[in-house]
Amino acid sequence: MFLEIVTPEASIFQGDVDSVIVPGVDGEFQMLDNHASIVSLLQEGIVKISGSFTIEEAFQDKFSKGDNNSSELTIKSGTIELNNNKLIILVD
Repeated sequence: MFLEIVTPEASIFQGDVDSVIVPGVDGEFQMLDNHASIVSLLQEGIVKISGSFTIEEAFQDKFSKGDNNSSELTIKSGTIELNNNKLIILVD
């Protein structure tokens, strides 16, 4: 699935990933390749991204390493939209 993460300052991530786990307002949930379309609000927490991808050097300081070849991004809140295997995450 293609993932794009956008902050008020810049688009900090674009690339193909295997899975994404987000902190939804009703609890954490995961999206995999070819997941059904979804729109949801996010609460404060950690976005976990898994797969083989590269984070641009200018934005690497925003991410931390997680378990099993994953990266993590701490957010205050946000919104997601997944449609046609493209996930866009707007975060604060």
